[in-house]
Amino acid sequence: MEISHWLRADQLDNNLAGVLADELFAPGWLSGVEVFERVFTEVVQSVIDDPLRAWTTFYDNTLARIRECWSVPAGCAPHSSIADFAPLYRRVLRLVPPGRVLDLGSCFGFLPLLFAERGEHSVIASDLVPGSMRLLETVAAARGHRMHTLVCDAAQVPLPDGTVDTVTAMHLLEHLEPARGDAVLAEALRLARRRVIIAVPYEDEPTAAFGHVRTFTPADLHHLGAGTGHPYEVTDHHGGWLEIRTDS
Repeated sequence: MEISHWLRADQLDNNLAGVLADELFAPGWLSGVEVFERVFTEVVQSVIDDPLRAWTTFYDNTLARIRECWSVPAGCAPHSSIADFAPLYRRVLRLVPPGRVLDLGSCFGFLPLLFAERGEHSVIASDLVPGSMRLLETVAAARGHRMHTLVCDAAQVPLPDGTVDTVTAMHLLEHLEPARGDAVLAEALRLARRRVIIAVPYEDEPTAAFGHVRTFTPADLHHLGAGTGHPYEVTDHHGGWLEIRTDS
């Protein structure tokens, strides 16, 4: 299948994810997470001839648009993939105190970059995909940030117990079957000296185009929190949040 588009360099950002999901995957023209990732990559690199410049433009535009969403009143930003995530980033940045942070399932690593820009955190990004972590390191260096990355399974992070103050997992657990999700939560608890912060979407059905395999309710998050044996809090903010205190 040949895919044509009219994206300009100034339009190259993570809103592409929603466009592909809505126009190609939701109608059934394409399916599968690997196909989604391949099409996404090919579109990004077709906008600008130089692949690195294409990706740095993608990051620059996405981070700028996240800040644009923060600058307008809540709920006033037009619906988009970036607008959906911007309030999550803003909230987790407010919740995490200065210190060492490990982000699980970082994907493109927008959140670790936002942490790094604040200058208050030592950040470790992690993901299963080596290419994503190499790209993130390159982009971070180009923006003047030192970014530590790990290529690893979120359930088997090669770091000692209590390595970081905070572990974040933003929209990760919905990609994992329950047993795998439980293993990731246990690993986060092992690594975090102070707190674990988890955010998940509330969906009626898992969004297959994004690789979602399960849904969550507030009751599900309470069940996860209670099972840890630590003090926890479940809140709603553009989805569900589970905050677990490991320093109590």
